[in-house]
Amino acid sequence: MSATTSPASNKPNKKGWMTRMRQRNVLPGFGLSMGITVFSLSLLVVLPFAMMAYTTTQMGWTGFWETITQPRVTAAIKLSLWMSFLAMLTNMVFGTLVAWVLVRYEFWGKSLINALVDLPFALPTAVTGISLATLYAPNGLIGQWFEKFDIQVAFTPIGIWLALVVVSFPFIVRAVQPVLAELSVEFEEASAVLGANRLATFRKVLLPEMLPALLMGAGMMFARATGEYGSVIFIAGNIPMESEILPLIIIGKLEQFDIQGASAVALFMLMISFVILLTINIVQWKLSRRVGAR
Repeated sequence: MSATTSPASNKPNKKGWMTRMRQRNVLPGFGLSMGITVFSLSLLVVLPFAMMAYTTTQMGWTGFWETITQPRVTAAIKLSLWMSFLAMLTNMVFGTLVAWVLVRYEFWGKSLINALVDLPFALPTAVTGISLATLYAPNGLIGQWFEKFDIQVAFTPIGIWLALVVVSFPFIVRAVQPVLAELSVEFEEASAVLGANRLATFRKVLLPEMLPALLMGAGMMFARATGEYGSVIFIAGNIPMESEILPLIIIGKLEQFDIQGASAVALFMLMISFVILLTINIVQWKLSRRVGAR
């Protein structure tokens, strides 16, 4: 019997593989820490989602489809996704600009601005929603000026977009900022020496490096925005078929003791977020491999 097929010859290979694994894991306690990690994720993430899926399966596929295709639910889905997409595009532009200023320039008050970026994370979302509704209401400090041009911000889809932009703004900034900090200014200087203008430098030098992080931040932001409730509820107006967001549909079904219907809509939101994050991760992985191969 050959050495490659004999059982005896497999033992050294197995021992060698285990030795390499031990050498790779220099720090002790991998088994214990991995067990705690799996247990925590199962208890905090997997189990609640599994129970939500189990509750939804009790109504059957027909009941699930009928619930999420109701005109009021469909309108809320379209509104939530569309406003989240517009907020994502807005933050991709202005969030990248803020990250650029914080990394590339030194100025008085930089630490304060850097701290203000994380303020939407620190504030309760209800506080953000009440503040925005107070400012942009027709009689508010800012809303009264829009009212003169017959533009209403609060209690319309515009207010939803504004709230989503505010609460999800840090995702883009904090995703792009470390990449810009590691990217040497010499690349931009070399591009300028070779005759490239600022737009060409950004498009061919900076954007390829920032794109994986930018997409990850955009994906996280979009997934967060689709399920945002606290900051939106006070400024949306909550008019059915017009300014009613998807999380409000879930709250309404729970108030009517329609647990299965609420679980069905929540599960559909989870599926949307999962697909978005999975797609973004795949695209980011491919872009990172392409950038690393250069």
